[in-house]
Amino acid sequence: MATQLESDSKRPIRSYVIRAGRLTVSQRRAIDLYWQRYVIDYAAEPLQLDSVFSTNTKLIVEIGFGMGDSLLHMARQDPASNFIGIDVHRPGVGKLLQGIAAHELGNLKIICHDAKEVMQHCFCAQSIDRLLILFPDPWPKKRHHKRRLVQSDFIALITKKLKAGAEVHLATDWQAYAEQMMEVMEATDELTNQMGSAQYWQEPHRPQTKFERRGMRLGHGVWDLLFSKVG
Repeated sequence: MATQLESDSKRPIRSYVIRAGRLTVSQRRAIDLYWQRYVIDYAAEPLQLDSVFSTNTKLIVEIGFGMGDSLLHMARQDPASNFIGIDVHRPGVGKLLQGIAAHELGNLKIICHDAKEVMQHCFCAQSIDRLLILFPDPWPKKRHHKRRLVQSDFIALITKKLKAGAEVHLATDWQAYAEQMMEVMEATDELTNQMGSAQYWQEPHRPQTKFERRGMRLGHGVWDLLFSKVG
């Protein structure tokens, strides 16, 4: 029989913690009413995108959409593209489902599952046109840095899923994490910095997020990175 220590050592390192945030009545109702219509149930197999969306067009994926406000805005502003948001937190899923249903969007779907497993199993090679990782948990304590999502192995994985010329947009309000992001991204041979070597994106084209506003109130700076896949 495996010891508890051996069992713990085999557990995957998660980049998130499921927080016991209370669902509002409207969020719970949205999950009950719209889950089947707008949430893609996770399975460890490639998505059949032609059955998920009515049109075969540009695919934009956001990992960790929070409460979903910026993702909803992007999907409304770009109806010609398809969007998939990946997150595990039910209040945010419920809030985004409210927005999708209110605007009757057919180009935005959700996957409520661990992003690492989703990226590994659900997307075929060279299937994504743009990938967003905006304000992921910075895990500021040194002993927790291994939990940060932007690590070399994860970036190597997502790079395989990008089409040639596809963009990767990252943002954080923690300078130390921004520096780690830059180091990891620039060390990936298949990616190139659109702003120039070691340069951040000073005027990013994206909606302002709830987490960004919170960071700014706390006096944090904001660092955006824009890379593209070579080829």
